[in-house]
Amino acid sequence: MQSLLSLRDLLLAALVPLTWGAGFTIAKAGLEEFPPVFLMGLRFCLAAAVLVWFVPIPRGHLLKVFWIAMVGFCLQYGLTFTGLSMIDASLAVIVMQLEVPFAVLIAAFVFREQPGWQRLTGMLIAFAGVALIAGQPTLKGQLFAVFLTGSGAMIWAIGQIMVKQLAGAVAPLSLIAWIGCFAGPQMLLGSFLIETGQLDALRYASWIGWGSVVYLGIVMTAIGYGIWYRVLSKHSITQVMPVLLLTPVFTIMTSIVFLGEQPSVDVLVGGVIVIGGVAMIVFSRAVPTNNTSGT
Repeated sequence: MQSLLSLRDLLLAALVPLTWGAGFTIAKAGLEEFPPVFLMGLRFCLAAAVLVWFVPIPRGHLLKVFWIAMVGFCLQYGLTFTGLSMIDASLAVIVMQLEVPFAVLIAAFVFREQPGWQRLTGMLIAFAGVALIAGQPTLKGQLFAVFLTGSGAMIWAIGQIMVKQLAGAVAPLSLIAWIGCFAGPQMLLGSFLIETGQLDALRYASWIGWGSVVYLGIVMTAIGYGIWYRVLSKHSITQVMPVLLLTPVFTIMTSIVFLGEQPSVDVLVGGVIVIGGVAMIVFSRAVPTNNTSGT
């Protein structure tokens, strides 16, 4: 039985959308100077280098951590941030909200959970909102980037299910450190296989580029994910997921202020629809499981 979300855990969880929301904006600035997969490789290598000395080796779980790093981080961030490099941060973070309906669908398949009519309705609304955004004429030529970002949202949901299965077995900071040890080299290798310009990026990067690496590695990854996995280890996904509704709010605000982005009315309306659908999912009541069934 999951414990109730305490005020302390709620405040800790609320820090996550703040660090992640601003992180999308900062990452967008960093992508002006680094190839996307290479930037993510630097990010996770830095996070691992800072944390790995202070945490134990997750003995008996390294293979699972390896696959979490491969699927939930290497593949997911490769897709998401390649998409982000082609579109505005405000649009990317709205599409990323599909991670919630994807998580519900995957949980229904893996854990045999019954979503219920409210969650199903919320999923339809969220997907309809993204479809509305994708159908705007202003996004002509950007649909591939939207597809990459949406695919990243689906893979993120799969990664969270994989992480949840390790709850209580590996300490949050240890998990982040060793994910970084695997994901960082994986992404650097992947970058040199599919991207170009890495050495020039290292040679000519400004303080903005290196600042984005530091923020992504220390604040967004080590601190943000450390808090997220700590709270997630104590509470169900549906209990803590509502705080992530604040992530697009922080991203849109910071992208307008620091990047000068001007999201169109159509994108903002679609974003409200998406967030409304996600809200229906995360605030819905769980449907009791029928224990008489053998499936």
